[in-house]
Parts: sequence; structure tokens; C-alpha cells
Amino acid sequence: MMQQENTNQLADWAEAIGVVVIGRNEGERLRRCLNSLLGSVKCLVYVDSGSTDDSVEMARSLGSDVVDLDISKPFTAARARNMGFERLHQINPDLSYVQFVDGDCEVVAGWIETAVKFLNENDVYAVTCGRRRERYPERTIYNRLCDMEWDSPVGDVASCGGDTIIRVQAFDEVGGYNPVMIAGEEPEMCYRLRQKGWKICRLDHEMTLHDADMNRISQWWNRTVRSGHAYAQGQARHGHLFSGYYTRNVWSVVIWGLIIPVAGIAPAYWTQGLSLLVLPGYGILWWRVHRHRIKRGDSAEDAMLFTNFIVAGKFPQVSGVLKYWKNRLLGRVPKIIEYK
Repeated sequence: MMQQENTNQLADWAEAIGVVVIGRNEGERLRRCLNSLLGSVKCLVYVDSGSTDDSVEMARSLGSDVVDLDISKPFTAARARNMGFERLHQINPDLSYVQFVDGDCEVVAGWIETAVKFLNENDVYAVTCGRRRERYPERTIYNRLCDMEWDSPVGDVASCGGDTIIRVQAFDEVGGYNPVMIAGEEPEMCYRLRQKGWKICRLDHEMTLHDADMNRISQWWNRTVRSGHAYAQGQARHGHLFSGYYTRNVWSVVIWGLIIPVAGIAPAYWTQGLSLLVLPGYGILWWRVHRHRIKRGDSAEDAMLFTNFIVAGKFPQVSGVLKYWKNRLLGRVPKIIEYK
């Protein structure tokens, strides 16, 4: 348990919430994360997934309770969060809420108090989250894309991201995160929560600063492969062939990332190029996404950037879908897909 001299001075709301931070080789990003929480909550647990830097020692030196995951089992963010939740429950079984934070994020002052107040006043909501911002969006186009991705609608939503506050009662009711999900574990849990009648809300409030540190196209590619894998794994658990959870996403990825290019290019010789007439469909897809971003209020430059990468992203995403199904057919346990 975090030992702070000012524990007795914590506000009443802070007594009701614990924090779980997860990370792997985050270095100074983790230090920033933990420092943003020191003194504001009573219970803080850091869960480490096999770091080879000094993350564990740093977290202990700052006063965090540390869970060092067994390296003999596959690492997933879902597994780490579940283990952190279990440790929090051992420390204080009377907690009402848990704030989950990724170790590359800094929690904005005032966020936790605002979120707890909202949940106290609205007992139909299991989860609430706020605005995650990218720390250095101006450094690379990949960081900028992340910042645009974080800017999702406010109000009642279908799911949250990695930084979120959840009601302990609701977490227990659905059994927490699914530990075998190597990505997309938050939407998958939110889906199960909504099936139980709970609601999720994104507040119009600053929440965290995220440091993606994405500087190469290979990092963007791997991150996008991971999203395709999340679609496929989630759809396989809860969807059906033509409807259900993530089914539309998977079909979009497969059609644009695999079926159309194969149908257009493979028979081009025998069709004397007529099959290539399907390829201008990418222009239609581009126009639809671009129009949507403009309607959302993006600048022309941002809309162009986001649209280009959404369309191009169908190809790494289909790689992720195929990776999931290959592993499943071969009976392999999927491993985390890292981009840092």
C-alpha cells in the first residue's frame, strides 16, 4: 500500500477509490504516471509485465505496491489489470471504484474527483472515462493520429479505453477483463457490461496525457495489426457471421484489405485489366471517411491525414485478422503485439 504522510488529509472521495497502473519498460513515462497520482489516492498498485528496465524498483521507491507478473504465463494488459484489481481488493476490500491507468499516461489533476462524483450520482453507469490527449502530437504524424483517435464523442458510449474508472460491483459482476484478449480487452468487457444492463459514459473532461512515442511507420503498422487482431478475437467470442460484436469491423477489414485487392489484381491478366475496375472503390471509401471527419470538425489537413491512414490501415488490420485465425486454427496461444 502506498505510504504517504498526507494520507489522513485525503478527501472523502479518495477513500473510495484505488488505482491500478500497468506497464512494461515505460521508464520515465512510468515515473510521470506515478507522480501524478501520489498523495491523491490511498491505494495504488503497479503491475509489471516483465520489464527489463528499473520499472519495478522505481515504482517501489515511489511508494507503490508492486505486482510482478509471473513470466511463465503470456502477458496481456487484461491479465495485468485483473491482477492489479485482485491486489487492490486484498489491500482494501471496501473500495467502490478502481481507476485503471496505462503506465505511459499521466493523470490530469481533478479527473479522478470528477469521475467519482459522477459515478456517485449516477448508479446506472459502470464505467466512465474522459479525454485522453497525446503528449507530443506535433512530433510525428503517428502521435498526431493517436491524439485524433482519442478525441471520441462524449456522453453515453459503447466502450472505454485503457484509462478508465470502473465500479467494483460491475467489475465483479462480469468477472473483470478477459485475460486471453491480447488487445481490445476494454471494449470486450464493456460489451459484457452492457449485456448486463450497465451503461458507459465518456465525460467532457481532461483525463490523461498519453505518450505514444511513435516515430516510425513500423510502429504504426504493428499498432494497426493489433487492432485487426482485436476485431477478429472479439468477433469470434461474441459475434456471428453477419451480425453482432465487431462483425461489421471484421467484414470491412477483410473486404477492403483482402477481397477487393485480390479480386482486382489476381485475375487482371485474364480479364485484360477489367478486374482492376474494382480498385477505384478505395476512392469511394476515402471520400466517405474524409466527409465524416470534416463533419466532425477536423481541419482539411487533419481530415486528409486521418483518412489516408484509415484507408491504408485496412492492410495491416487484415494481417491482424489473419494472424488471429491462423493461431486459432493451429491451436496457438496468441502473444501480445507491441509497437514500442
